[in-house]
Amino acid sequence: MADHLASIYGTEKDKVNCSFYFKIGACRHGERCSRKHVKPNFSQTILIANIYQNPAHEANCTLTEAQLQEHFELFFEDMYVEMCKYGEVEELNVCDNVGDHLLGNVYVMFKYEEDAGKAVEALNDRFFAGRPVWAELSPVTDFGEACCRQYETSECNRGGLCNFMHLKTVSRSLRRELSEAQRLSLKMLKPSGGDRDGDRDDRHRDDDRDRDRDRDRRRGSGRDDRDDRRRR
Repeated sequence: MADHLASIYGTEKDKVNCSFYFKIGACRHGERCSRKHVKPNFSQTILIANIYQNPAHEANCTLTEAQLQEHFELFFEDMYVEMCKYGEVEELNVCDNVGDHLLGNVYVMFKYEEDAGKAVEALNDRFFAGRPVWAELSPVTDFGEACCRQYETSECNRGGLCNFMHLKTVSRSLRRELSEAQRLSLKMLKPSGGDRDGDRDDRHRDDDRDRDRDRDRRRGSGRDDRDDRRRR
């Protein structure tokens, strides 16, 4: 029985826990959802909700596509640099959906869970563009499962109202530049007498293995019910 419950946890077959919240960290039903939104106590990933304000979503927007992309990449760079203050960033993704539960959401995956926790604690005392920042730990572990595959192939017919992530794209050159800057920064910060991150890697190796096993299990169970979840 326990094995069965574990195998369906967070899938459409799970009648207790919300599969959308489990996979995406957000649900269009919000607090009115009939299923439980289990918020993690520890996670590598944080959600900064509704922080990116896309000018293209404004009715009177007159910016060109090139100007819109420049606007986004400036935001992306600022956000990436800011997140690196809390720890090593593995992924940073920005949603382009227009549904309230995904609009302007930024997801950041750190290398270490404690860095994600530090970021959430610090960010909830911050303001951005005159608005208070709202951040929380997110259950998202696999952006491949959270993203809309039809959107990636320009085949999604739900547009911005899709309940799976539509991620904005950033140029490869900027990603490489930011990744290299972070690598050099970490190298400079490393104590000359030893490897600070190596000690943390040792402490967390077992946790990482468990997380990888859980991620593989979720992928296996998630693929079977993906089409069912779209009809929800």
